Amino acid sequence: QVQLVESGGGSVQAGGSLRLSCRTSKYIYSRYCMAWFRQAPGKEREGVAAVYTGAGPAYYADSVKGRFTISQDNAKSTLDLQMNSLKPEDTATFYCAAKWRGCGGTWSNLAEYDYWGQGTQVTVSS
Repeated sequence: QVQLVESGGGSVQAGGSLRLSCRTSKYIYSRYCMAWFRQAPGKEREGVAAVYTGAGPAYYADSVKGRFTISQDNAKSTLDLQMNSLKPEDTATFYCAAKWRGCGGTWSNLAEYDYWGQGTQVTVSS
């Protein structure tokens, strides 16, 4: 059974930072495009960032470019999301997700993802 387990959510004031982590199996980590999505109350789930271990660049939503950084710890098979300069509009439940092979131009299409974590809450107060 594939598991994606997120951690690191919490509450922070605007301008602060948080780091999220997603732990999964080495098989998933090394073969799947790994991504972070988020869903704010009353809004659709949206792609935040994605990366494929095998090759290719990292992808980011325009709203987080320059503030968020997606990275991987190959030794631990974890996907991290460093979030800096957080804004109240970043408040959401963040989900880790995985889809087979590369990320590509459709990385933010949530329908293409095969596996999802349970989510971790991020709350940014003004």
